[in-house]
Amino acid sequence: MALELVGLGCSLRPHGFGETATEATSSGTTTGTTAAATSTSVASTSHEEPTTGVASEGTSAERVGSSADDSGAFAGWPDLGGDECEPWSRICPEGQKCMPYANDGGSSWNSWGCFDLVPDPAGVDEPCMVFDSGVSGEDSCDDGLMCWYVDWDTGMGTCLAMCTGSPEAPMCPDPKASCTVAAESSLILCFPSCDPLAQDCPGGELCLADPNDPDRFRCILDASGEEGQVFDACEYVNACDPGLLCVLPELAAECDPMAPGCCLPFCDVSQPNTCPGEGQECLAWYDMGQAPPGYENVGFCGVPSP
Repeated sequence: MALELVGLGCSLRPHGFGETATEATSSGTTTGTTAAATSTSVASTSHEEPTTGVASEGTSAERVGSSADDSGAFAGWPDLGGDECEPWSRICPEGQKCMPYANDGGSSWNSWGCFDLVPDPAGVDEPCMVFDSGVSGEDSCDDGLMCWYVDWDTGMGTCLAMCTGSPEAPMCPDPKASCTVAAESSLILCFPSCDPLAQDCPGGELCLADPNDPDRFRCILDASGEEGQVFDACEYVNACDPGLLCVLPELAAECDPMAPGCCLPFCDVSQPNTCPGEGQECLAWYDMGQAPPGYENVGFCGVPSP
């Protein structure tokens, strides 16, 4: 069977910090590549300091905070005004690097500027530190990198590469990573692929389908809070606990049929059925023969169509 994957132009639920931002994703409905039917929204964040609430519509924010919207196309680049650098070329004086930052004292990235590189900066995937605030533009990563997955108790995170190319054709230095254009195009970051069955993301983040690339899964912040258990109602794709995803409620008799979505588990189609709902089976995420290498066994729990 093959269910339609919906909500690829969805928004991610913000969790944790400040105002919301936006991330460009592919829009519309995709058929023939996956068998999953997901809910209509996902979650987002920008950041300044940790808070406890969950914000409204936006898109995925990693630990330091990013986000996405449902615009369906790469957002137009904001007016840079007197900013010191352009994000896709990122040309700065020697000893500096081009970084997104908040030029208005707010909690969301809205500009790009040149900031001093620290001595012996950290490389990609190496530990790093943010200075002043998460939107200051200052961190300990090398040129072309940004500190992400930040632990606000320590200020420590991990350096991720920024995208290369152009807004119309973004690329990543690592071919296994995928580019996410976020915060109204004020962030352009390359996120590594992850395994939805292993949920191997850092910092307790969720491994979910990449809205920009149906052949990949990537790490997205966990915006579930105290909810997000199996059969809980959900409105955002990242509003369920690790190992679960927000899908259409008709996939389980135990779900509220009036809810926009319901939290159900990923499962391994090569293993005995462990799905918790009445009449549920482990349904293949990808149509037969269309799974990318490494994702052949990815499934999700649901009641199969008649």
